[in-house]
Amino acid sequence: MAKLSLGSTFSISLSRHTRATVTARHVTTTAPTKITMPDHHPSLEVIGGARDRFLQALHTALRLPYNPFPLIAWNRHVETIFAAFFRSVPDVRLRRESLRVKDGGSVALDWVSGDQRRLSPDAPILILLPGLTGGSQDSYVRHMLNKAKSKGWRVVVFNSRGCGGSPVTTPQFYSASFLGDTCEVVEHIGARYPDANLYAVGWSLGANILVRYLGQESHTCPLSGAVSLCNPFNLVIADEDFHKGVNNVYDKALARSLCKIFKKHALLFEDMEGEFDIPLAANAKSVRDFDEGITRVSFGFKSVDEYYSSSSSCDSIKHVNRPLLCIQAANDPIAPSRGIPWEDIRDQWEYILSLIT
Repeated sequence: MAKLSLGSTFSISLSRHTRATVTARHVTTTAPTKITMPDHHPSLEVIGGARDRFLQALHTALRLPYNPFPLIAWNRHVETIFAAFFRSVPDVRLRRESLRVKDGGSVALDWVSGDQRRLSPDAPILILLPGLTGGSQDSYVRHMLNKAKSKGWRVVVFNSRGCGGSPVTTPQFYSASFLGDTCEVVEHIGARYPDANLYAVGWSLGANILVRYLGQESHTCPLSGAVSLCNPFNLVIADEDFHKGVNNVYDKALARSLCKIFKKHALLFEDMEGEFDIPLAANAKSVRDFDEGITRVSFGFKSVDEYYSSSSSCDSIKHVNRPLLCIQAANDPIAPSRGIPWEDIRDQWEYILSLIT
């Protein structure tokens, strides 16, 4: 998981660079200085058409050597599990805002305490979208939050329904297919700070949702730029790999987290009509079990595979019209590289750059 700290550095560098070349709502297309960067770096592969837009900000970082963490860097599973248990969790005071959305559901926005007094109304805003079951309590979120805060950014963590202690007020959780909450959160933040440029960073499922949102909103998207970290892109492929070897450990761990959230709010789902399978969701042994029992029914899909296929962000890349930096690891056990939409990223000549560690 050293890739996440690497991603944090890149995303903040991108944002600082882009901030100087944006209008109040979107990026200008002034011609930047041409930079030559090889396609193959000792640790990185650079693909995508938006080289001129990004590489001026990233060229120093991209030329740094990769120094693997001693002892643990020989295996992707060791890296991932080590980071989950031993990465530090920065202490940050947060101020919670509960947002009731149009369908009666609720999400929680965690702002850095004191920013409303310390920062000007036009300070750039970074919206953080954690991965599945993740929230503002997670170490990777806190590290990104701290980094952005140190650069003078206003940061807010978007805790989806049931995540990070966010209340569940209707019999519906969030999903990879549902973009309604994301639209309302971005609109709400933009209305509160109309003079600020909005950016977003998403991890894993949060990255998938973010890229789908960028594709859906396309030319009207209010974000000035975004970063996608460890995006599974193709959820059908990601689900297939979840059931192979050691990957079952992650699948079971995420399923336990989903069950824990669900059991706190199970009464909301009692006496629901339709194909809901409450016992299966409450005792899910895999993410797929939970999606079969609750998610695909809640969002009107006939099968889990249809839900995964329809909710994959690989189909959204071609519609993105805002600067998007995608950072992936070729050996990521949860976001397999074979799911990356290589051709669509290469064809996006103006807006997208992808770094594959």
